[in-house]
Parts: sequence; C-alpha cells; structure tokens
Amino acid sequence: MVFINKPVLTVDALILYDEDSIVLIKRKNEPYKGLWALPGGFVEYGETVEEAVIREAKEETGLDIKLKSISGVYSTPDRDPRGHIITICYLAHRTGGELKADTDATQVKCIKIKEALKTRLAFDHEQIIKEGLII
Repeated sequence: MVFINKPVLTVDALILYDEDSIVLIKRKNEPYKGLWALPGGFVEYGETVEEAVIREAKEETGLDIKLKSISGVYSTPDRDPRGHIITICYLAHRTGGELKADTDATQVKCIKIKEALKTRLAFDHEQIIKEGLII
C-alpha cells in the first residue's frame, strides 16, 4: 500500500457582528490554546465546505450565519503547527442565535475590528482579518 501525504482542509468564519465588530473565540485546545481566533474547524467527510463553516460557527459561537463570500484561501504549508492544513475563510453575517461558547471554545466575544487587530491571535488569523476586510 502506498502512503499518500496530503494537506488537510479546514474552514474559518469571519463573522461580521455589526458594521465594525467581528466574532472571536478563545481556543480550548492546542495548538494556540487560550488564544483568540476566528471560529472554524475541520471539514468532515461527506460535508461541503459551506456546510462545515456554518456548522463550526454554530458549534463554537452559538450564532446562525449567512455566508456572503469567500474572503480567502490560506495554504502556506507551515501556517498550522499540526501540519499542512489549508483553510477556506468565509465572510459571513450573523442572522440569529446568541453568543455562547461551546465545543472547541472556552469563550466567545464580539469585538471591534480595530481592537481584534491589537489582540494576539492564533494561526494567521490577523492576516486573514486584514485581507478579508481589506484593512
């Protein structure tokens, strides 16, 4: 049998809470345990990326979202210490639900975009926010 070493696919949500705020979660697990991050996670087998990002946003933030567009694809091989993990980030708007941390998040908050960019963020999420919101 041949071993096939391939990248893994994840999704992230850049959720606009209102015109100048986004939603961040505090990571419950390594890597970057305790740091703030965009909500997101691994795409499950048989799931579309759109289904995955909506599911992950709900699981981690308690919010229902509507996807607006893909804000970027991030594939630098060393962007995640667990290995070559590619993420597709979606720009989204909240449509309902209440902020409530769950699954892989210890906390969730709505934060002003300028304040978020002053916060130490996990992975390459500062870059993702800047490019997704064209800052």
